[in-house]
Amino acid sequence: MSKRANQHINFPIVLRFQGWLLLIEAAFMLLPLAVSWWFDESMALRSFIFSTLITAAAGAGMAFGIKPRSTSMHKREGLMLTAIIWVFFSIFGMLPYLFSGTLNNVTDAFFETMAGFTTTGSSVIPNVEDIPRGVLFWRAMTQWIGGMGIILFTLAVIPMLNQKGGIALFNAEVTGITHERLRPRISQTAKDLWLIYIALTALLTVLLYIGPMNWFDAVCHAMTTTSTGGYSTKNIGLDYWQSPYVFIVVIIFMFIGGISFSLIAATMRGNFKRIRHNNTLRWYCMTTLITTIAIFLYMIYMGFLDNNQERFIYGAFDTLSAITSTGFSTFDYENSGEFVTVILMVMMFFGGMAGSTSGGAKMDRLIVLLKHTSNEFYRVLHTNSVRAVHIDGKPVPNHVVSKVNTFFTVYVGLILVVALYLTFYGVPVFDAMYTSMSAISNVGIGHGVTGANGSWVSLHPGAKWVLAFEMMIGRLELFTVLVIFTRSFWKKD
Repeated sequence: MSKRANQHINFPIVLRFQGWLLLIEAAFMLLPLAVSWWFDESMALRSFIFSTLITAAAGAGMAFGIKPRSTSMHKREGLMLTAIIWVFFSIFGMLPYLFSGTLNNVTDAFFETMAGFTTTGSSVIPNVEDIPRGVLFWRAMTQWIGGMGIILFTLAVIPMLNQKGGIALFNAEVTGITHERLRPRISQTAKDLWLIYIALTALLTVLLYIGPMNWFDAVCHAMTTTSTGGYSTKNIGLDYWQSPYVFIVVIIFMFIGGISFSLIAATMRGNFKRIRHNNTLRWYCMTTLITTIAIFLYMIYMGFLDNNQERFIYGAFDTLSAITSTGFSTFDYENSGEFVTVILMVMMFFGGMAGSTSGGAKMDRLIVLLKHTSNEFYRVLHTNSVRAVHIDGKPVPNHVVSKVNTFFTVYVGLILVVALYLTFYGVPVFDAMYTSMSAISNVGIGHGVTGANGSWVSLHPGAKWVLAFEMMIGRLELFTVLVIFTRSFWKKD
């Protein structure tokens, strides 16, 4: 008989915590409900009343109706809870779209909601200006909730999770090659991160409001910018206001959104030494600056736009929109030549810093990969040499380097597999590659079929379901989701 027996997973405790999380989602729905009431949108108001009641009832049934024999939660339970809750949140979060008539089928409603919670920003709503403001507010709020993380918010408001698998949950959802805690207790770290997040959102709201936006547009764009999500309340996005002030403010906050929140916290505490000596931040800044200048010079060469100020602002805007995975777009980059299209694609792949709200493979991993590659070239000439990868003057453990290499292998592999799948539905090869990378990097910028002259809504329903799943895999950085489909997950160690 094999020594490996089936691993017992505490499903009741996972389902019970799913219930608590759904109750939190129901509480979030009260805000767009209030917005619908304020703007006297009767259809949207009813849709949020029904959605809130259904979500709260399901959550209460699971939270209070399930009585686990054991309240223990270990790594497997933490991984399962983290992965499944994004599906549950999207299933119940799509109800307002369906009840309000904004979207008329489950596929599009689930896709829009998952694109929101994962901050991808891909949309299947043809005309956002025609939908109720309560639904627009919920649409922006899904990105704001997902930007910092569903589980992270729960760790902040339900302290008992700190003892019941809190570390496993924290590590499963927070992005990065390592997981840095600001405080010894996970719940306190979660509170600190969310307080910074709320403060940045509030500050951006004020800055946009004193510009050309009304309070509703300012709040919605503050939520989708801070979360690096990219949903807008206007069909043409920020171009609607034709304001350099708005672009500059959003550029600054997109840049902040690509920085690790642990560094932001250190700065707020006056610890500027960490900022000065952080290699990853320097790489992030230099990559952003070099790309901006490259696009700026290209626009001068091609004669795009009227003056250099506009060219630099638009170049910086699109660079940061891509590298931070925000997904806002300005000028028609598809018609500006393949150079801009490809360079933005590369930025989408890089992503911002680990521990930020941005998507992509993350700058930290790219640095480790490049330094490890450099060491391998050195070993070709010096076979017996031993050289470690160093970040910020500290050696990176070999198991972390190995995990980074595996990450990039799986990351690129998934992009190719999903792209191949999209071509089955008639999507051109380059469009399929671009769309797949956009989904897994949580960017939302499409190309061709899904680009400025097309729409994600035109995709086959089978393609939308796979892309929605790819968005979730990308948001949770591959391993949290994919490990559930491995045999080892269901077996004892």
